[in-house]
Amino acid sequence: MSGATRPGPPGAWQARVAAVLGAAAALVTVLALLPWQPFAALDQQVASGLHTAALERPAVTRTMRILTDWVWDPWTFRLLLAAVFIRLMWRGERLTAYWTAGTVLVGAAVQQGMKAALGRERPRWREPVDSAEYAAMPSGHVMTAALACVVLLWLLHERGTTVTDVWWRSAVVAAVVSVLGVAFTRVWLGVHWLSDTVVGALLGTGVAVASTAIWAVLRPGERLPGPVDQVP
Repeated sequence: MSGATRPGPPGAWQARVAAVLGAAAALVTVLALLPWQPFAALDQQVASGLHTAALERPAVTRTMRILTDWVWDPWTFRLLLAAVFIRLMWRGERLTAYWTAGTVLVGAAVQQGMKAALGRERPRWREPVDSAEYAAMPSGHVMTAALACVVLLWLLHERGTTVTDVWWRSAVVAAVVSVLGVAFTRVWLGVHWLSDTVVGALLGTGVAVASTAIWAVLRPGERLPGPVDQVP
């Protein structure tokens, strides 16, 4: 009898990863909202320290506002994914295009639903350097960035891009820098607590990974047809 392990059902490992990310997001949410004193103290300490730095370094703060409002704004990622959607439709890959759009819509629904349900207040400052509307948790900027980056990386991977490919490495670096970078800008500008950004990153990644699990179940073993910029 062979000792080799059998591969799990399609989408099994993605579902497990998504479940772990969801559980981690739930744990951070509970600790932040209780509030558990060590966690609340960390949130306050990080927010206060960065707000002080933002007041003392106006040039850096202006740069942070440009990054958060233009480079890593949620609409920047949505427009990028919209361009991918159009490209996929033009190539005749309708199912992949609908999967991309569906993932974005589910992510937006989860984000807005949690904001409405939790209603967490944003940090308040006597001398604010920026402003934001609606509830704080999860950070919409961070959640959108994480979800978009995972979706784009998955599309690259499914087209045969390997970990040794320079495009894959560059894309991974860009994704990590984008998610961490936008999280930092939101706390620096005093419109989010650290825990808001952590929950946003976990949820955005979790929703995207869960969506890849659904794809794996619906289209087991199927790879996408060639590079995304290849004309059929």
